[in-house]
Amino acid sequence: MFNTIEKLITVRNLKPKKKEGFLKVISIFSFLGIMLGVATLIIVMSVMNGFRTELTDKILGFNPHITIKPYTNNVSQDFYLNIRNEYKNSNIIKTFSSEAVIMMNDKAKGVLVRGIDTNQIDEIKLFNNNNIIDGTILNFKQNTVVIGKQLAIELGVVVGDRINIMSSTSSSTLLGLVPKQSVYKIVSVFSSGLYDYDRNVVFFTINDSLSFFEKSENDIVLEMYVKDPLNADRYKGEIQLKNPNLFVTSWSDLNKSFLSALKVERNVMFLILTLIIIVAAFNIISGLTILIKNKTKEIAILKALGLSKQSIIKSFFLTGFLIGLIATITGVLLGIIFSIYIEEIRQFLSSVFNLQIFPEDVYFLDKMPSEISVNSILLISIFSIVISSLASFFPSLVVTKIEPIKALKYE
Repeated sequence: MFNTIEKLITVRNLKPKKKEGFLKVISIFSFLGIMLGVATLIIVMSVMNGFRTELTDKILGFNPHITIKPYTNNVSQDFYLNIRNEYKNSNIIKTFSSEAVIMMNDKAKGVLVRGIDTNQIDEIKLFNNNNIIDGTILNFKQNTVVIGKQLAIELGVVVGDRINIMSSTSSSTLLGLVPKQSVYKIVSVFSSGLYDYDRNVVFFTINDSLSFFEKSENDIVLEMYVKDPLNADRYKGEIQLKNPNLFVTSWSDLNKSFLSALKVERNVMFLILTLIIIVAAFNIISGLTILIKNKTKEIAILKALGLSKQSIIKSFFLTGFLIGLIATITGVLLGIIFSIYIEEIRQFLSSVFNLQIFPEDVYFLDKMPSEISVNSILLISIFSIVISSLASFFPSLVVTKIEPIKALKYE
């Protein structure tokens, strides 16, 4: 594709003379611009991919994939048994949820109370050994609660302590209506990895929750956990079609705005960082244009010696192309390395500069996630190389306008 003479000219172009220092600076800026643009784009895309995957996994792991509520009548026992029999590969549990306030050490904290059937604890992913960080779920029974790590820290409580919980319902007393309150013992603390979830959710037994909020079996909701949560909408459609009197929602319905926002943010970041690569590629255009202008006499001599216009064009094109190619490869390697060790880098910078980078209360997660996508890296690499090629090609065409006689005459 490239002959020996073309390669020699390219090598000579990549090693500018001392008097061509400005040209060298432009080449370095072109290289650094493309390299940093590619590396940053890979890092940002990896973090965004990891952020989306991690949050989706947390949502799918600790929230129902499908929720089944009655419009008017209750979810009958027959329906419950039938749906468990029909979807044997899915976990279907009875739950009840409502809001309450914890009163502790002169502090008031609003929480979501989730009542669950203790006979179905094994079917709930949150309560496996990896997520229970204190106490044991085996002690979860009547008049006990399980709370999240962040809530325990905020209230300053540990396993064995008792907390006072006040409901939104009222009890009649001699003094009139007062909010209902009860005291529960903490038997276990969980850590889901989701900051808000660990801070705002308290688990009751389902009987305690119905009694505390003065509800009945009619208010029980079914939560369904399927093997393939990404296809939850298909199961939702099947159940809704067979049971039009039930209100059926999937996890994607409840998180549609959130997932859309993540997608938009990812696309915007991709666009902004892509523009950085394009701007860096324009430096190649400037550099090659100046290089060709400085080497007008040499180009004229080469033409006079019989070297074809195509060979000269190819040699200058190869100069810009190699800058873009090497910068892209270097950027890819840097991007992959930083993406792999992004959490360690975050911790190091946080400790050195005493900064709170990626705070849990803002980004919901307790660590900075990263997921390297081979497809994304290939797309970024191809895009960068194509832009560099185009930026190298058009200035190279200037060579065709150089006439040897005129160029040598005025030198």
